[in-house]
Amino acid sequence: MSGTRTIGPELAREFGLTANEYGTLLGIMARDPSLTELGIFSVMWSEHCSYKSSRVWLRTLPSEAPWVIHGPGENAGVVDIGDGLAAIFKMESHNHPSFIEPYQGAATGVGGILRDVFTMGARPIANLNALRFGSTDNPVTRRIVDGVVRGIGGYGNCVGVPTVGGEINFHPAYDGNPLVNAMTVGVARRDRIFLSAAAGIGNPVVYVGSATGRDGIHGATMASAEFDETAAARRPTVQVGDPFTEKLLIEACLELMATDAIVAIQDMGAAGLTSSSVEMAGRGGVGIELDLDHVPQRETGMTAYEMMLSESQERMLMVLRPDRTELARAVFEKWELDFAVIGHLTDTGRIVVRHQGRVEADIALAPLADAAPLYHRPTAPSPAPEPLGSVPDPVGIEAALIWLIGCPDIASRAWVWDQYDSTVGGQTVRRPGAADAAVVRIPDSRIGLALTTDCTPRYVAADARLGGAQAVAEAWRNLTAVGARPLAITDNLNFGSPEKPEVMGQFADAIAGMGEACRALDFPVVSGNVSLYNETRAPDGTSRSILPTPAIGGLGVLNDAAQAVGLALPSDHDLVLLGRTEGALGQSLWLREILGREAGSPPPLDLVAERRTGDFVRGRILAGTVAACHDLSDGGLLVAVAEMAMAGSMGVRLDVPQSGVSPQAYWFGEDQGRYLLAVADGAAMVEAARRAGIEGRVLGRSGGDGLTLPSGATISLARLNQAHGAFFPALMAD
Repeated sequence: MSGTRTIGPELAREFGLTANEYGTLLGIMARDPSLTELGIFSVMWSEHCSYKSSRVWLRTLPSEAPWVIHGPGENAGVVDIGDGLAAIFKMESHNHPSFIEPYQGAATGVGGILRDVFTMGARPIANLNALRFGSTDNPVTRRIVDGVVRGIGGYGNCVGVPTVGGEINFHPAYDGNPLVNAMTVGVARRDRIFLSAAAGIGNPVVYVGSATGRDGIHGATMASAEFDETAAARRPTVQVGDPFTEKLLIEACLELMATDAIVAIQDMGAAGLTSSSVEMAGRGGVGIELDLDHVPQRETGMTAYEMMLSESQERMLMVLRPDRTELARAVFEKWELDFAVIGHLTDTGRIVVRHQGRVEADIALAPLADAAPLYHRPTAPSPAPEPLGSVPDPVGIEAALIWLIGCPDIASRAWVWDQYDSTVGGQTVRRPGAADAAVVRIPDSRIGLALTTDCTPRYVAADARLGGAQAVAEAWRNLTAVGARPLAITDNLNFGSPEKPEVMGQFADAIAGMGEACRALDFPVVSGNVSLYNETRAPDGTSRSILPTPAIGGLGVLNDAAQAVGLALPSDHDLVLLGRTEGALGQSLWLREILGREAGSPPPLDLVAERRTGDFVRGRILAGTVAACHDLSDGGLLVAVAEMAMAGSMGVRLDVPQSGVSPQAYWFGEDQGRYLLAVADGAAMVEAARRAGIEGRVLGRSGGDGLTLPSGATISLARLNQAHGAFFPALMAD
């Protein structure tokens, strides 16, 4: 961008700053800003970087526990997992770029979250994702699904980190604004965790990784705006990733981290060199001077503005000990990566940027951070959902089951998983689809980490507080179902425009519900990301928000990964249902798929009962008395039975006593806090549960090659598998 443009309110508005924000900027500067200074303010005060609409609510979330080492505020969250080790993890969004350019948007989302984790000294051991796409009838959806899945697989597979889990939903509300949330988990020694606060006046500031280009400029600002019909023209704001360089960068950084050279380190993520330098110096309470003449560049004639705002990938910023600079240079040159000293720390408390002998920016860091906008935006309640009313059963139980296991939100994800390398590194214990949570063994250890991503957006849309709590509880339940002790969550809060009071009402209520569940389950939030302005604007000026989607990434630990159980039903075992069944059909998939309605309140959530039942189930798994376990979620009880049967290639005969609710409500209601267990002695399990204050019953016994209903009707496993596996191949067929 040319430096000859007139600096003023109009250009500031183009950069995403309001008139009031520009006025605050002028008060800080006491003069007109340069183009580079305006760019720095615009990205640092963007929604994506400053959380100006969400900070007031995020502060209410619980983030502490005895096992939490570092909570929100660092590049990623850190929890103690025993044996002197720590798990480091985070989830972030790459939503807008993935609509504009699905492959690169998704690929660079994976690359960015990998850097957030290994910048803290962790070797990445697993990737997960949470994906939301538009209507399957929309011809654009197929293109986006194809590009996103290939991008995730292409980057993760090449960099050598297994993609072990995730979730996928489809809904028309995501037409034009898909969600691509990427999560990475790494492991480090507890005493070798690296932070981002710069220290040491005079210490060198070092740039490492790939050279800087013009890709991604104003990506953070673009991520803080809603889409309109010109979205396709924004391709220059989408970064281009190189997973092979990322792999080299991981190895070089970890090699240098084994020395005492690094004082502070930060990924160049959103807003690139601007955010990394401002945040490092700001957190350390020091100043920083940069000479952009020394920045490695892959394009000619780049301006200071372009270099400061570029979001080129695979780059890091470090503060080094002066006597270790040449050691560091040798490490990065060995790995054939760029290495350049581009500045030093000062005691001025300012960021000063020079280029070709001129000062292009000179800004006080404290007011840049302290005076950043903080909005208490108006909130309004969402309209109440349509009352549930009478719920007829037009198709019967057998036909409904076949339809549900083949619908977009439940159908087999094998087409997706087969494009991800889920076993690279050889430590994956439970692969995608084999259990409610992925399980990865820590190298050279018996410890296993259980990992999951969860959210039910239709619940949040109907009742944001209940839906927010349910998303946390679902993640906790999935970790418990493999035998893991849930430790903490990362979140990715995807919502519409914060300028709409009803959207901020959803956001505030979802945060309140999440906080309630986190406190009740001792499941703190240690990292996360907020993605707002997920809106699609039509040519007539109206805009539509996505479903509110507070995606939860959960992490739990097993002292021995070999104790983890999956969901595959073994032969000659009793199938036991634990938890109360009342037939909650409000907002259920059965209601949507069979009756075409999204109505009623989501199923209620009893967090005390949730904790009691989950702790009981985990104890039984670790005691070795549970052969398989599956929590109940989308589709309810009969869908969960069918999933266990298909996973184990094992039939089951169901013999259920009269429940007191309608058959469709009993089999397809989505009551919360329930588990299916395959055990040798069902009666003994039910009695033990009763003594613990937990409702339970024996549903039937495994065996044969079909699912036999109490009516005597039998659905063959072959028919179940055919229905379950047809959706993605049909959607993606040429």
